Amino acid sequence: MAVFQPTALLLLLFLSLPFSVHSHLSLDYYHKTCPDFAQIVQDTVSRKHATSPVTAAASMRLFFSDCLVGGCDASVLISSNVFNHAERDAEINHALPGDAFDVVTRAKITLELSCPGIVSCSDVLAQATRDLIAASGGPSYKVELGRKDSLVSKISDVEGNIPKPNQSIDELIKLFEAKGFTIQEMVALYGGRTIGFSNCREFSDRLFNFSKNTLTDPEMNSKYAEALKKSCADYEKNPGSSAYSDPVTPGKFDNVYYQNLLRGMGLSAADHALAKDPRTRKFVEMYAGNQALFFKDFGEAMEKMSVLEVKTGEKGDVRRRCDAFNTINH
Repeated sequence: MAVFQPTALLLLLFLSLPFSVHSHLSLDYYHKTCPDFAQIVQDTVSRKHATSPVTAAASMRLFFSDCLVGGCDASVLISSNVFNHAERDAEINHALPGDAFDVVTRAKITLELSCPGIVSCSDVLAQATRDLIAASGGPSYKVELGRKDSLVSKISDVEGNIPKPNQSIDELIKLFEAKGFTIQEMVALYGGRTIGFSNCREFSDRLFNFSKNTLTDPEMNSKYAEALKKSCADYEKNPGSSAYSDPVTPGKFDNVYYQNLLRGMGLSAADHALAKDPRTRKFVEMYAGNQALFFKDFGEAMEKMSVLEVKTGEKGDVRRRCDAFNTINH
C-alpha cells in the first residue's frame, strides 16, 4: 500500500488551492529591475501636484474608470484609431481630465529613460494615484506592483461598469457588488470625491430641471444650490464648466464630503442618495464623525480596487507608450 510522505501531502494540498494572480504582485516588484521606480513616480507627482493640485482628483477618477472596466490594466489610456474605438471615447469618459493622463505620461517617459520596457503603465497609474492622494492629505496605502497592461481596449466594454451621477442606490450597490465590494466599501470609495469635481452637465437637472413643479431639487441646500446655479449658468454653451464635490475644502483630502452630504450639499443625485438611503446613510454618518476610520477604510478599499482583475504573465504587456499598444494588430 502506498504511503504519502509529508512533503507529497503538502504538495497535493498546495496544488488544490485556488490560484490567484495576486501571487505575481509584490510591494518590491521593481526592486532589482527598476530600483528608482518609486522615486521617479514620487518626483513626477510632486512637481505636477505643485503646479496643478486638481491632478489628484483627476488621477483618482482615471484610476476608477480604468479598474472598473476589465480591471486595473491601463486600458483607459489607449487612444482610438481607425481600427479600434477605445474605452476613453465612451461618453462617460469624455470628461476625464487631461491632468491625469499627463502625469502618467510624464512618469512613464522618465521611467523609459531609466529602465526601458520594465514598468507597466497600469503600475504607474496605480502608484501615482496613491501618491497624489497622500499629497492631498489623504491616507497612504499599500500598492502591490507587477501588473501588465491590457492588450484590448474597446468602447463597448464601458457601458454599465462605471457609476453614473444619476444612478439609484440599488443600481450602485448592484454595480459595486458585481465587482466584489460591500456597501460599506462602496461608501468609503465615494469619499474620494472629497477632492473630486463633476461637470455641470452631470448634475444640471437638479438645478434647472428637477421636475414639472420644481426647477431645483428642494432637498438640496438652498444656498448651495444658488451658488451652483451661478457657477453652471452657461453649462450648455461651456461644456467644460464644473464644480467641486466638496465646496468647503475642495483641495484637501478629508471627511468633509460626508459632512456636506448630511447638510444637503451632495452635488449629484447619487451623492445625495448616499445620505438618504438607510443602507448607506449609516456609513455616511459614521465617516462624517470619524475621519481616521474613513482613512482606514478608504485605504483598504483602494488596495482592493487596485488589484481588481489585474493582468499578469502573457495576459498583458508592458507598453512602450501608454496611449498605444506595442503592436498594430489591435
